[in-house]
Amino acid sequence: MGTKNYICLAIMAAIVLAAVTLTFCSQSLSAETVETTEDTGSISWILVSSILVFTMVPGIAFFYGGMLRKQSMSSMITQCLIAMGVMTISWIAVGYSLAFGGDGAIVGSLDYLFMTGVTENAASGISDMEFALFQMMFAMISAAIVLGACAERIRYTAVVWFLAIWSVVVYAPMAHWVWGGGWFDQYLVVLDFAGGTVVHICAGITGIALALFLGKRSERVRNSRAHNIPLAFLGCALLWIGWLGFNGGSGLAADGLAVRSIVVSMMAAACGMMAWAVVQYMVVGRVGVLGMIAGSIAGLVGITPAAGYVGIPESMVIGAVAGVLCFYAVRMTKSRMRFDDALDVFAVHGVGGIWGAIATGIFAAPEYTGEVAGLIYGSTDLFIGQIIAVIVTLIYCFSVSYAIIWVLSKLMRVCVTPEEELVGQDLIEHGEHAYM
Repeated sequence: MGTKNYICLAIMAAIVLAAVTLTFCSQSLSAETVETTEDTGSISWILVSSILVFTMVPGIAFFYGGMLRKQSMSSMITQCLIAMGVMTISWIAVGYSLAFGGDGAIVGSLDYLFMTGVTENAASGISDMEFALFQMMFAMISAAIVLGACAERIRYTAVVWFLAIWSVVVYAPMAHWVWGGGWFDQYLVVLDFAGGTVVHICAGITGIALALFLGKRSERVRNSRAHNIPLAFLGCALLWIGWLGFNGGSGLAADGLAVRSIVVSMMAAACGMMAWAVVQYMVVGRVGVLGMIAGSIAGLVGITPAAGYVGIPESMVIGAVAGVLCFYAVRMTKSRMRFDDALDVFAVHGVGGIWGAIATGIFAAPEYTGEVAGLIYGSTDLFIGQIIAVIVTLIYCFSVSYAIIWVLSKLMRVCVTPEEELVGQDLIEHGEHAYM
């Protein structure tokens, strides 16, 4: 038999062997497929939603930075970056365990320290590790929101220490009370689909605590105009896009609820933006970019706690009212209040979150919640529970946040000097100009 024949036989044998191997492998894979019930669609959607929420943090950096002086752009980016780092490490190390590690009334357990026992596999739906990842992004964006209220006054080292402590003693307990089986869930009827209390009210009132303690910026700095409106718009666009994962992923599944949550979020954002534009034109006589993007954020904040519990008409009302309320809240805090909320964090996130929580108590539909009904459906339990949750969130987050910065002030210098404020933290603290 010639050499060519041997080669042909060898090739044929290899083909047969490969076919047999593939047959056994496919049978094995089929068996594994039968045994595994993972919801790959939901797994993929929540991973995508986590990434979308993560993009909100650089969105905050652009949004806030564009509205400040150019001397503060690098500082805001750096503070948002450190929020990413601190909140990621804190959440993985201890925050997730305190928030979701047990059913204690006040705080969870330490069972999941450093994700001990938190697996990436799940018999159905998404895994505990994926849920922890998704929730970590919420912790991250909450911390970044806070930074806008105390912009251009708080030193970088103080930000690092404040967020590290705040993440454990303020954010983690709040997440536990609302989502982790804490006392809100045990003793009240409370609904918060995607973080009206946990994220927005908490971050907004925390910002007020910092602004009150640190005092006002100089009049010259306070009266400075936004240095880069296109950058602020870009930041708003990233926030809006990220919000679709923020609300759309909070049902933790790729299903009709995710679709409806995104649709009502879009409607609320659009109505909030349009309502802000209308009242701004009526009061001021013109409509500006910063006003319209603030209105869209107000609408998104307002719908966040209700996104999974209301229909489209209700979302339009919630968004429009949020736009009007937040517009007047900004005007009031700028003209009458003694604190300097640099970027209207409480006026938009705090007031919008309060309205959203109360609106949930009014409009939540039994057909979407299962059993719980809002005020317009004849039930008062949810409405009362939402109001109590708002009041407790305001008191707890403000008092503990103020205590944290007060203690830190005894250990380090937390506020920039008036001279440093005028020069700008970009150069003073970081040695980097944002622009050549």
